[in-house]
Amino acid sequence: MRGVVTTGEGETRLRAVVGLAQAIAAAHTPQEAVRSAAVGARSALGGNFAAVSVWERERGRLRVLVNVGELAEGEEEFPESEWYPVSEFPEITEFLHERWARGGEPHAWVEVAEGPCPDAGPGGAYRAYCREGPPSDSWGRVAALRRRGRGSCVVAPIVLRGRAWGELYVARAADRPAFGRADADFATVLAAMTAAGIAQTERLEEARRLAFTDPLTGLGNRRAVDMRLDEALEAHRTEGAVVSLVVCDLNGLKTVNDTQGHAVGDRLLERFGSVLSRCGAMLPGALVARLGGDEFCLLEVGSEADEVVRVADELCRRAAELELGEGVACGVASTGDPIGPVRSARRLFRLADAAQYRAKAARASKPVVAGRDGGPDDPVVRLADSPPRTPPAERRRFRGRQSPLGEAP
Repeated sequence: MRGVVTTGEGETRLRAVVGLAQAIAAAHTPQEAVRSAAVGARSALGGNFAAVSVWERERGRLRVLVNVGELAEGEEEFPESEWYPVSEFPEITEFLHERWARGGEPHAWVEVAEGPCPDAGPGGAYRAYCREGPPSDSWGRVAALRRRGRGSCVVAPIVLRGRAWGELYVARAADRPAFGRADADFATVLAAMTAAGIAQTERLEEARRLAFTDPLTGLGNRRAVDMRLDEALEAHRTEGAVVSLVVCDLNGLKTVNDTQGHAVGDRLLERFGSVLSRCGAMLPGALVARLGGDEFCLLEVGSEADEVVRVADELCRRAAELELGEGVACGVASTGDPIGPVRSARRLFRLADAAQYRAKAARASKPVVAGRDGGPDDPVVRLADSPPRTPPAERRRFRGRQSPLGEAP
């Protein structure tokens, strides 16, 4: 009898639940979590296809995040632009609200492309939609089943913090038995586990974001630069990738703070952060960050040194046009220039910092580039590689490393 789960099936489903929970718990990102949920639900329910979609309320659409299993023509595992108006699939709104209005909880429903409905039962936790005749706009799922050669599907809402977040969708081929009531009940359990997994990975993602983000500007912070630079130099050592670092010192911040207040100074930092972000977007994969105080940087891997210098020059030009401050001093160090071997992040930072120091001392309106004035005899390179000396009292500390001038940078 359809809808009854045997002991063997119960044990199989229990193992599937444990496996799904373990897979989601091991996910490090929301994308990994939703893929693990789709893969696990497809296996647990004996489907040949599964998907997870998010309900974008502001756009009135269901956007597909992941498709797994036997993909039909036009379907991709991680689609960039697969979405459907909720008006074509009203169950996620109408059915859920109907259930909640009666004091119940959201449950799964089944749709069958054609033929008699399975054991729909008198309402309750399961609802079946069986269509015959030509599809219409209100039969979106059924039309999609037929179009893609699938016979039935079970759809379970994913609910986070008391609101419908999206849905878990599992389909079977047309030559397989249609889903029944027991399948819908089980899909509800899987959707609840998926919701818990997504909530967990979102919290982890937010924690990671905060750990690597400057709270004032929204740019990366020192920790983000340290991690990315270590990875970049490994690529430089193993693959010969060009690694370039631009270190910037925002001029005039102290004057703004002293004369107009720290709130205005913060606005200058935010405005320059936006300019730096726009310029960083000119380079593929660049990381832009605030190192602390009025010091910022841009890290790029793969682009030619000349291209990075061009972007740094554009950054200087735009910073000079800001209504606050006095422009920016920029220093550039790139493994694509004659600066000698770069075996550590410390040396690249020393070179970029020395270039920035010379730019600031000369009040240069353009970036100073290490190695372009005599290679190893370049004053910037010699300054960076010279033995440390007692720093001027006013020179700031930077990154906890020894600077070209001897201070702990």
